[in-house]
Amino acid sequence: MARTLFWAIWPRLPLAGNSCTILSLEALHMKKLSLIWLLLSAVTVAVCGLWAASEPSGGKVPAYNARPPAKDARLPPILAADQLKGNDGQFPYQIHAYELAGKIPAVLHQQPCYCYCDRVGHNSLRTCFESDHAARCGTCLKELYYAYLQSQKGRSAAQVRKGIIAGEWQEIDLRTAASMH
Repeated sequence: MARTLFWAIWPRLPLAGNSCTILSLEALHMKKLSLIWLLLSAVTVAVCGLWAASEPSGGKVPAYNARPPAKDARLPPILAADQLKGNDGQFPYQIHAYELAGKIPAVLHQQPCYCYCDRVGHNSLRTCFESDHAARCGTCLKELYYAYLQSQKGRSAAQVRKGIIAGEWQEIDLRTAASMH
């Protein structure tokens, strides 16, 4: 069916032995190849678009800790803002994020990170701020600012997590985030 439809699109040229017909046949062949390439490209773009729109882990919530760290837990420190080097500290919102992370480490410890860095060993949003990882990741930065705002409103870590899982962190505008206090 599809083959019949494909061939019906292109007119058939009469076969005569002259060079014009041969050139026309070559042009027709190129048109057919171009159409095939165009159709394959369209299918590829459509499939890639669907794949990119889907969540990387099939809707699975990334790693987080359900409780705050134990009082005697020895966790790596949150990276100090003045330790950010080069491009990692070029924008005020990057530096300010690390300052705020130092104020709510227990809350961050209980949050998933939707950059899916748990695949490389992170176990919560807090882990992202133990290194310069978060400075280069818009997801980590937005989640931090969201968590900080919600904490300032008196929300519990579990309530903050519910909002993060619902995607509310995506509404954070990093251009204005550095003014949060």
